[in-house]
Amino acid sequence: MNALQIDKGEDGIVVATMDLPGHSMNILNETLAAPLRGLADLLEQDASVKGLILRSGKKDFLAGADIDRLRALKTAQEAFDASMELKRFIRRFERCGKPVVAILNGQCKGGGLEIAMGCHRRIVVDDGRARLGLPEVKLGLLPGGGGTQRMPRLVGMQQALQWMGEGSDIKAAQALASGLVNELAASADEALLKARAWIAANPKPVQPWDAPKFRYPGGDSRSPAVAQLFSIGPSMAAAKSWGNYPALTHIMSSVFEGGLTDFDRALEIESRYFAACAISPESRNLIGTLWYQLNGIKKGASRPAGQPQSKVKKLGILGAGMMGAGIAHVSAKAGIEVVLLDTTQEAADKGKRYTQDILDKALKKGRTTADKRDALLALITPTTNYDDLAGCDLLIEAVFEDRAVKAEVTKKAEAVLANGAVFASNTSTLPITGLAQASQRPANFIGLHFFSPVDKMPLVEIIVGKETSDETLARGFDYVLQIGKTPIVVNDSRGFYTSRVFGTYVMEGLALLQEGVHPRAIEVAGLQAGMPMPPLALQDEVSLSLGVHVAEQTRKDLEAEGKAYTGHPGEPVLRQLCEIGRVGKKAGKGFYDWADGGKTLWPELGTLYPLAAEQPAQRELIDRLMFAQANEAARCLQEGVLRSVADANIGSIFGWGFAPFQGGALQFINSYGLPEFVARARELAAAHGERFAPAQIVVDMAARGERFAEQ
Repeated sequence: MNALQIDKGEDGIVVATMDLPGHSMNILNETLAAPLRGLADLLEQDASVKGLILRSGKKDFLAGADIDRLRALKTAQEAFDASMELKRFIRRFERCGKPVVAILNGQCKGGGLEIAMGCHRRIVVDDGRARLGLPEVKLGLLPGGGGTQRMPRLVGMQQALQWMGEGSDIKAAQALASGLVNELAASADEALLKARAWIAANPKPVQPWDAPKFRYPGGDSRSPAVAQLFSIGPSMAAAKSWGNYPALTHIMSSVFEGGLTDFDRALEIESRYFAACAISPESRNLIGTLWYQLNGIKKGASRPAGQPQSKVKKLGILGAGMMGAGIAHVSAKAGIEVVLLDTTQEAADKGKRYTQDILDKALKKGRTTADKRDALLALITPTTNYDDLAGCDLLIEAVFEDRAVKAEVTKKAEAVLANGAVFASNTSTLPITGLAQASQRPANFIGLHFFSPVDKMPLVEIIVGKETSDETLARGFDYVLQIGKTPIVVNDSRGFYTSRVFGTYVMEGLALLQEGVHPRAIEVAGLQAGMPMPPLALQDEVSLSLGVHVAEQTRKDLEAEGKAYTGHPGEPVLRQLCEIGRVGKKAGKGFYDWADGGKTLWPELGTLYPLAAEQPAQRELIDRLMFAQANEAARCLQEGVLRSVADANIGSIFGWGFAPFQGGALQFINSYGLPEFVARARELAAAHGERFAPAQIVVDMAARGERFAEQ
């Protein structure tokens, strides 16, 4: 089967249909690129061809470049040449002297949109599925097929910079209103008719930027309005990214410099910036983790082999608080019938109102209809009656972090559930094996650790207890994919993986405060390191009292097991602030004073924790915050808590926001260099305590010249 099917009509119009064999989506690999280049030959050399319509035989137009080809680029010259090669055949479409029309359906992203922008007309099949965009920045890249030059010339520099800088999804109506596309069609057949009619009426089209009197919409790089944009744009990007994402700056530079010269020279400028991105460590990290490792997880790399696929039809949730309500929302959104149970009907109804509020806001913004809202709400049944759980094939317990409370609701629920039902706990720290002791069927007991807010956080950490069966794990894994989340699988232990490693970040921030480091320097170090929130503000968000509760529970559990409890040096700070009522954002006061939607550092922190006479260098603070996390992640792999490197990296980025440009907690060690990491960790241990001593797995791998798997 050919990747490109060519049909020439009696009118001389060629309809070329992309349908890459062996793939669910069209991607711009050599199998497809070669016949596309052949289309340019056909247009240039065959006088009987009057025009070309390019479309897709799949549900999406073209997803973009072949990441394998990008990953294979080793030098700047190779990256530059690859970028220019793509541009050359697109440029031939533009300058062939014959009309070329693209019919866009479904996803049209990256290289797909760049090819479409190189066509003389773009018609979108407006069936609600169309999404256009240049998302390369999410992988540390910039559009390398002319995107940074064509998009600004179509929609203006400001809009193009926003869309490229954010990697935005662009809907059909937005694309039309902005000038990115020329026309919408209700169906693929209508689009084909419109394309033929336009070709017949426009036998010799010229791209706007090839016309002698072309002007950028809104002005070019020399115009006063755009000059103001570029005077503040770089500083805004730097403030947002702290310099950790060079692709943002390279996109702006490519657009600005391209606006000062002719179009073909501008394309070369883009290729040079593309090459700088393609070989950058940031892009290598992002592609390795957020492409290869993430896709591997979604394809079931962590799922037990040989287990049948499953879907949840009816879900029970114990506890209608913030977590339970959020789980109910995302599950109902996936079409699952939900029973939301709490101790009072008022609490259960409040949990359902969480979904009502979200849908009402969506309705006001035109993102849903009243019928769709009502249908989704009808899937959620708030109740206090355990008998309503009958028929649930999955039950998720999301009650207070207390063993006795969890044990009580487990027994009540299991009395109603069928023997084959799966029971899951949403606990964030309590070992699943211990909680399963309250269950009559521990093989069906598993942990499903959601993150708050559930409707926005993409990760679910699946925890396997000692007696959890492979069938139960597979069913839990399938449910997480069913609701559109990303699953990682870890073995049971205290704090599991995400809570355990996340805790090292915030607690190290508290330890620094205890040592007399300026609180503003601590917070800036967290942001400079690439974390989405600084440690003190983040501790306020999750609450100081919860931190104290977890520490107390851990101490009691260890003492019951006859083990010594060693607290973190930041722990006294938690206790001290809780004692004076500063328990975090929920109380309006913690390390920050929270008011009117904003926050300011509490002025009295300097009195409570006097500043040290000598302040450490900012690099020292960043290292302590990052090494604390990465080293603990390595220990989790060493102890068998983690089952794979991919779960470690994806879990760290999606779970608590570990600096994405580093590629995750273990990829951070790779990028730093294992021997160098070991040496620096030992320096930190000597200065600040044994918690920084390098994990033995890293020491051993460094000695053998090994690295953690990167895809």
